[in-house]
Amino acid sequence: MKILIIGGTGLIGTMVARNLTKLGHDVIPGSPTNGIDALTGTGLDEAMAGTDIIIDLANSKSFDDAPALDFFQTAGRNLIAAKSKASVKHHVALSIVGVDRMQNMGYMRAKKMQEDLIKASGTPYTIIRSTQFLEFVPTVAAIGTQGNDVYVSDISFQPIAAVDVAAFVTEFALEQPTNALEEIAGPEKDDLINFVTAYLKQNDSAKKIIPTDKHEYFGATIAKSALVPEGSAHLGKVAMKEWLSGKII
Repeated sequence: MKILIIGGTGLIGTMVARNLTKLGHDVIPGSPTNGIDALTGTGLDEAMAGTDIIIDLANSKSFDDAPALDFFQTAGRNLIAAKSKASVKHHVALSIVGVDRMQNMGYMRAKKMQEDLIKASGTPYTIIRSTQFLEFVPTVAAIGTQGNDVYVSDISFQPIAAVDVAAFVTEFALEQPTNALEEIAGPEKDDLINFVTAYLKQNDSAKKIIPTDKHEYFGATIAKSALVPEGSAHLGKVAMKEWLSGKII
């Protein structure tokens, strides 16, 4: 099958492209660097022609409210127009667990709007909502660092490794569209502080962890359980200890 990956040169896109290529599919890793730009529409019609499946992994360069909304709205409409011309059979998109519970954040409103555009487009779809990536843990630690102290919010966390995300995206793309939301998560659910502590113990043990009673994530107040699935989810295989070892690919 011919499969177009929007955001195909990013972290997840590169892994998905590799997975699908190994399985014998004709994969086009779309990105502005190779002339396929969902935001401007450049190259979309040509890349979409004859495509069976589109996998949407593109992301806004800015997490601020207005730029994120503009990106997902404009790119979403451009993709819908192009895939409609090409009669694409399956639209797969990567979204975020808890996006509908964090609508006080502009970026989350933008992602929810992206989901709604896909649902209303008329193309069979599968929307994969993922928990936060294990690869985000170092960023969380860096943002919370003040001198030698690392402040960590009191929220629940169930991070998933990027390699597991890519495996799920590959799997769902090749299955029949579910026309539903599918949630994926890591195998371990715990407080955020324990994941940050494990990371710093290995990488910067001199830092002092200071828990806070705030329920915040990247500066926004959220519910304590906003970042974890409310019900059942498809679980990845890579645990924090294995991820820290670096021997997962």
